[in-house]
Amino acid sequence: MVQIGNVQKTYAMVIGVVLLLIGIVGLFTSNIIGFGVNVYQSILHIIGGGLGVWLASKNKPKGYNMWLGYIAVVVVLLGFIVPSLNSLLNINMATTWLHVVIAVASLIVAFGTKE
Repeated sequence: MVQIGNVQKTYAMVIGVVLLLIGIVGLFTSNIIGFGVNVYQSILHIIGGGLGVWLASKNKPKGYNMWLGYIAVVVVLLGFIVPSLNSLLNINMATTWLHVVIAVASLIVAFGTKE
C-alpha cells in the first residue's frame, strides 16, 4: 500500500518555495512567463512564500493554506472589480486567473485534506 505524506505540509512548502522564487525573480523583471509582477507584488510574494515555508517546517500548514486561499479570493475579486489595482500591482488578467487557481487549490487543500 502506498502511503501519502502530509498533503497540507507538502502543499504549503511547495507553494511557499514557488512564491519565494517568483518574488525574488520579480524584483528584477516586470513579467514572468506572461504574468505581470512588480516590486510591491514581489515583496508580498517573498513574505507569503517565507511564511509558507516557515509554517510548513513548523508543522502548522493548515492555517497558512486557508489564509492563502482567502487572500487569493480577495485578490481575484479586486482584480476583476478594481482596475486601478491592475496598474498598482501590475496584475494582468492572466495573473488574476492564476490567483483563481491558487484560491481554489489552497481552500481545497485546507478544508478537504487531513493534517
